[in-house]
Amino acid sequence: MENREQWGSRVGFILAAIGSAIGLGNIWRFPYVAYENGGGAFLIPYFFALLTAGIPILILEFGVGRSKRGSAPLSFSRLSKRFEWLGWFQTFLSFGIITFYSVIIAWSINYMIFSFNLKWGDEPEAFFYGDQFLNLSDINGFNFGGIQWHIFIPLIIVWAALFLIISRGIKKGIEKLSLIFMPILLILMVIIVLRAIFLPGALEGLNHLFTPNFDYIVPWGSNPEWGQVWIAAYGQIFFSLSIAFAIMITYSSYLPKDKDVNNSAFITAFSNSGFSFLAAIGVFAAIGFMANQAGSDVSEVATAGLGLAFVAFPQIISEFPAFNEFFGVLFFLTLVVAGFTSAISIIEVVVSSIMDKLKVSRAKATAWICLIGFLISLIFITGTGLYFFDILDNFINSFGIVISGFLELILLGWFIKLATIREENNLVSDFKIGYWWDIMIKVVTPIMLLIMIILNFRNEFSESYGGYPLSTILIFGWGALAIMVVVSAIMSVIKWKDSQEGIR
Repeated sequence: MENREQWGSRVGFILAAIGSAIGLGNIWRFPYVAYENGGGAFLIPYFFALLTAGIPILILEFGVGRSKRGSAPLSFSRLSKRFEWLGWFQTFLSFGIITFYSVIIAWSINYMIFSFNLKWGDEPEAFFYGDQFLNLSDINGFNFGGIQWHIFIPLIIVWAALFLIISRGIKKGIEKLSLIFMPILLILMVIIVLRAIFLPGALEGLNHLFTPNFDYIVPWGSNPEWGQVWIAAYGQIFFSLSIAFAIMITYSSYLPKDKDVNNSAFITAFSNSGFSFLAAIGVFAAIGFMANQAGSDVSEVATAGLGLAFVAFPQIISEFPAFNEFFGVLFFLTLVVAGFTSAISIIEVVVSSIMDKLKVSRAKATAWICLIGFLISLIFITGTGLYFFDILDNFINSFGIVISGFLELILLGWFIKLATIREENNLVSDFKIGYWWDIMIKVVTPIMLLIMIILNFRNEFSESYGGYPLSTILIFGWGALAIMVVVSAIMSVIKWKDSQEGIR
């Protein structure tokens, strides 16, 4: 096979993989998902999902990338030409994600600057959604509402930084940044957690998060939707580990062929989960403080997603007894760093695929991908951009990634010699995996993903997502996924430059 860039060290690869897995979702999604699904009891289905789905799929994708030495489309093509389209579908899922993910990083840069004088004032919700920041417009009639220029400049900075880092390559760009950013990210989160747990009311917030309610996870409990909790656990694992949208296959393709993959998968998975728990402690300690200040219950102020990051936390920061501006800068810097380490891995997926297929230089592929991605991301900084971002995010996560993961497990689990991947992994790894891994890949995880797919379709067709107009759902939801499928099919029939297809 052709020469391919390689990581400078195993540590560099692991840190880059952990950096991809640790993103904004660890900070604003995991704490609330755990809280909403039984608190401490949620850890049982969470760890079950980690051991039966997260780690097995990481081992699978690390093994495929390391042995086939290519981006997702090339690696799948080398397994079987019939599988190439799935690699492209995963690639375009990643491209769809980065178009709005970059905007969230730009918001975080804005808010890091706002923190110096607590610009959001006494009403952070009105500031965020109102004419001072997002300036939300009416979604009906496709009135985009114009570009918000105060977000435009940070967005340019985000895309320029992504170009500069990724165009430098694996060792000089991605690995070097990971070696610097990941320790910084950990230090920042530790400082935030240490400050948060000593705030008045912090213990009450932690009690709400970690007090186990086993009725949520057992069929004989008081929760009739107990099965949804187990699905939520699989969903959290699936989305937070960057699996099934080509990232881990791409990253592992830069590994030397004699490097460990089994142990690396365990380290990556547990590091990601450990950071999620650390973030949960900091977030809910701060939410407990917020409830204490407002004289209300934690359940009344607990929130997730954008509301947590850009509404609840600014309010919490404003109420800090001291050093408000410092901790504001610290929190949003943490979001920026976590966002960048994930964004880099997402862009690299697309760049690597284009380089492999068309044999263009890294600089040229990166320039074109970043330019096109930047132009599309402008849609999400308009007055209605938040709505479009919400729809696309939901459809990619609820349908795109879940279906992609299901198809990956069916194709690789049932239509190739799965035992060959296991044996190749065991030859280079510190410890061996047994037949249990085959069972997870071929049976257990596909069943759970199929259930998720069925439930997601049922929910979507029973009620339109978010109450958005059907025309908007069709364009930015189903339409976006349809375009990804069509373009994936087109890319899979284009011949590989320099006969790459035949190098198997």
